[in-house]
Amino acid sequence: MTQQQSIAVLGGGSFGTAIANLLAENGHPVALWMRDAEQAESIRTLRQNPRYLKGVHVHERVAAGSDLRAALSASGLIFVALPSSALRQALQPHADLLAGKSLVSTTKGIEAQGFRLMSQILEDIAPQARIGVLSGPNLAREVAEHALTATVVASSDDALCREVQAVLHGPTFRVYASSDRFGVELGGALKNVYAIMAGMAAAMGMGENTRSMLITRALAEMTRFAVKLGANPITFLGLAGVGDLIVTCTSSKSRNFQVGHALGEGLSLDEAVSRLGEVAEGVNTIKVLKSRAEELQVYMPLVAGLHAVLFEGRTLDQVIAMLMRGEPKTDVDFISIDGMMNGEATK
Repeated sequence: MTQQQSIAVLGGGSFGTAIANLLAENGHPVALWMRDAEQAESIRTLRQNPRYLKGVHVHERVAAGSDLRAALSASGLIFVALPSSALRQALQPHADLLAGKSLVSTTKGIEAQGFRLMSQILEDIAPQARIGVLSGPNLAREVAEHALTATVVASSDDALCREVQAVLHGPTFRVYASSDRFGVELGGALKNVYAIMAGMAAAMGMGENTRSMLITRALAEMTRFAVKLGANPITFLGLAGVGDLIVTCTSSKSRNFQVGHALGEGLSLDEAVSRLGEVAEGVNTIKVLKSRAEELQVYMPLVAGLHAVLFEGRTLDQVIAMLMRGEPKTDVDFISIDGMMNGEATK
């Protein structure tokens, strides 16, 4: 990719804006597409995105606009940072512009209909496109403020991985590559659910031992589920697995943690989401994940417990009590020693 080729970022939320800034700081002109024309105007005139990244200067090379076809037409590399509920609807009408282009999803969510990950939706819409995903412990504000950060780009297309590394890699942002697109993307989607529970536990003053137990069992649970679907368990020991899980479950900057914290303070789910003012993908993921786990007969007591809290009137104390009464199993039960050495799941 040449320095002169424009890169598109679709979605002007906190992470889309942060990624656009990174690209611009690395010398690339960026077309930042936003559904809200007024927000785009704020960036053009004030060089600020006050709704999502207040106080962060938006680089002059970021051209914000609301003409999606223009952004797609001018760009060969496109980062998709749209909410999971809006991605298909936004891009399907413009599928003719996507053939042969590089599409990188940064959205950590799951489409309920058919349990489709975002990169799978992109494949549905643009089967001739080159597809990748970007995931990791990447809180948007810290990325925007140049905190030292690492991420993972995952694709079966090695050239696409190198392309993304070349445009994003910088002094404060390191990009690693993976061929396990499915595992990297699934890890990013699943951890959001557990971050809600972690936020609740923090708000309720639960001990560090308890919170550590929840995070560690969450890692075992999400890996067990991912392996059942064919992901490489080793992926979950990296940035897109344990790395993303830790930051999302411990940081007050995490949107899903914030929703959980509000729930732990006594707010209703609707009130918690309204106070956040952004999409918390974990709320959308929990229903579809519980249904899929039951269908596959995967043991996921934390998922079932959080669903009971959010939608069945149970309390977190009751859920943890049930977890403590459950039959003790092996600590790490989703891979064998031979499987770990070979990078393969236990059959």
